[in-house]
Amino acid sequence: MYSPDGSSFAVVLSDGTINAYATSNWEKTWALNGDGRGYPSIAFSPNGDRIVSDNYDHTVRVWDIATGDCVYIFIGHTGNVNSVAYSPQGNAISSWSEDKTIRLWDVETGDCRSIISRCDSIYDMAFSPRGDAIAFGGSDCRVRVWDVAAGECRNILIGHTHYVTSVTYSAQGDLIVSKADYDAVRVWEVEIGACRHIIQTDGYLEVSPKGNQLVFYSPWSDINEIELWDVKTGVCLRRLPGHKDVTFCVVFSPQGDQLVSCGEDMTVRMWDVETGECRHTMTGHTSDVLKVLYSPKGDCIASVGGDGVLRLWNVGVSEAFRQISNGHNRTMNCLQYSSKRNQIASCSLDSTIRLWDAETGVCCRTLTGHRGFVCHISYSPSEDQLVSCSEDTKVRLWDVEVGVCRHILTGHTEIVVGVAFSPQGNQVASASGDGTVRLWDVETGECLHVLAGHSEAVYVVRYSPQGNQVASAGADGTIQLWSVATGDCQHSLTGHSEAILRIEYSPGGNQIVSASEDTTVRLWNVKTGACSHIFIGHQEVATRVVYSPRGDQVVSAGAYDKTLRIWDTESGESRHILTGHTRKITDITYSPRGHLIASWSHEGEARLWDVETGECRGAIDYGGPPLSGTSLGLRAIVWMSPDTNSFITGGRNGSVEVWDVTEEGDQYRIRTRWRSSNGQLNLENTCVQDAQGLSDLDKRLLKQRGATGEPNLRLRETGKNVMGMASVVSKLKSSSGTKTSNSSSTSPATSSLGTLYNKRNKRQIQRHLRTSRYIL
Repeated sequence: MYSPDGSSFAVVLSDGTINAYATSNWEKTWALNGDGRGYPSIAFSPNGDRIVSDNYDHTVRVWDIATGDCVYIFIGHTGNVNSVAYSPQGNAISSWSEDKTIRLWDVETGDCRSIISRCDSIYDMAFSPRGDAIAFGGSDCRVRVWDVAAGECRNILIGHTHYVTSVTYSAQGDLIVSKADYDAVRVWEVEIGACRHIIQTDGYLEVSPKGNQLVFYSPWSDINEIELWDVKTGVCLRRLPGHKDVTFCVVFSPQGDQLVSCGEDMTVRMWDVETGECRHTMTGHTSDVLKVLYSPKGDCIASVGGDGVLRLWNVGVSEAFRQISNGHNRTMNCLQYSSKRNQIASCSLDSTIRLWDAETGVCCRTLTGHRGFVCHISYSPSEDQLVSCSEDTKVRLWDVEVGVCRHILTGHTEIVVGVAFSPQGNQVASASGDGTVRLWDVETGECLHVLAGHSEAVYVVRYSPQGNQVASAGADGTIQLWSVATGDCQHSLTGHSEAILRIEYSPGGNQIVSASEDTTVRLWNVKTGACSHIFIGHQEVATRVVYSPRGDQVVSAGAYDKTLRIWDTESGESRHILTGHTRKITDITYSPRGHLIASWSHEGEARLWDVETGECRGAIDYGGPPLSGTSLGLRAIVWMSPDTNSFITGGRNGSVEVWDVTEEGDQYRIRTRWRSSNGQLNLENTCVQDAQGLSDLDKRLLKQRGATGEPNLRLRETGKNVMGMASVVSKLKSSSGTKTSNSSSTSPATSSLGTLYNKRNKRQIQRHLRTSRYIL
């Protein structure tokens, strides 16, 4: 068992001996000899400096982890003590005994605070996350919730038909999950004592760290599957095929994004919670693997087997960033950031939408339903909904909280390339290859207006900042301005001689800027429909254009002339020509404060520019093979928020990355916080740590994938007496010198779709969007 901070671990042997180790050097700090009457139950204090153990002499003992001294002996039980636990705050210890009582002990004084009696036989108990209650179950088939302060029973949860063997609180403390032998699992609402869900399953259960998922496995079932269930809905999310023989143990990783299991087939397996895929199968044990455990940081797995060997598996990542192995498996099309949820939404050619925790990189949900690649996504202004559009001609409205599709909006007859929420959040606009724009009611899903005026495919649609107007542009080289209220065309802006690939409203909504295949960038007066400036300078197609946050300038990019140009919106003059890229520029964006411009090039070349001077303040060129093993031609850039120095990128290989930026003198240094991957094995800068279970060929193959170093750690102690659990924290000998450049955005999302060069034939749009040549 690990201490909460991972600095110590304890091994319990079958003769009752407890060995304590320091994980800094793996030396035994002390040993408590057992009495030969079986292995006791132990628990670490929340700060990890003490261990509490039960004993067959009817006592509870508290030990100092550093010295091994017995700090307290709690006397009062009249029968064998079967289990002990620290309260979350560490100020109390609970113990339950064969004398059919639970006692609550004060850690500082050693006094017994309260006694819960007449409990029949107790099989499990748990503190609530706040430590104000204890839930326990036993042979009377009931779960009781006991108020710690008042010393009274708050609630009795009735429904099980056999004795209750497992009781667990959710992370928030609002739910209790209980399991009875030969009976269903029940999910209870703590406040009212009502049973929310009854899950018909047999075997053991584990609750995820966030309390939102349950995993079930049965060591005695003929159907050897691992089941993953959603706590809120009571629905089985997926079934994992399990081990070839009996599964003995399954546990969640500390982040909750992975499972590790072990079984009779002598293997340890790692599973991706989001996809259900088996990420790794670890072999080396020569007998049944009985138990597995994650280290507190999730970078190491310990397994113990019937062969008397404790094996330590290094599943960590480099110090520079965490790599999450449940990313998209095809090109990223669009990214969005929700500041209220600190959440990232991404969509891809793999037909899925994924929601990510921006801090940890955990994929919270995968939204499926589209039957073609997803072109674009957008959060609602309140950020509780998401709209998506796809090659399948459908627009979908999603409830972000529960991941449910609220409406499927049908009517378009060709691929839908772009979508946008109105500023008020009550409407959605969609642009399609069928040449129309449609306005939809968010509440009802009804189509309010069909805006027909373009003669060819529409590539982009935007609401004005006031929400009373919609602008659309596309293959016919025109911009159409529409009244939201009536659906009438207010102006048709003509002047471009080729397809328009990007339009943006100014922050004040009085201007529109457009970028075209005819190499020009144009500035339009929204009220009159007149062209106020034509920006000429790009030698080839102008593919991107973005307003500064203040609206006093725009920056445009030429994908093939590899330049950026900053234009003054008042005078129409060119302020700076930014050169230095050696590859095609695929995306640009302003920082939220408007003092920097970030630009990304095909194959992972990135630059950060000073707006005032036009100088490059930071650059990265991956060069040669990209970091992830496949192309890193990044297609989307989004700043997380104005008050953070972090931004998000999406790549052609389906990856999502979060970068942290620090200013160092007149330059910027950028480090990767985390990166998703598409599931391919990536061992860059890591060190092979465990010799047991790795053949010489295995080691050579791992090094070929990027791992370094020789095995340098073994733990042989425990022998035949190992019956409990122990773990190890392994430090990765890695340092990622990754430096990249900053990036930013004035709009909440940047899509890689909308630039379609062969525009004359609508039937070719699907083919164009499937090939990277025609997607920016």
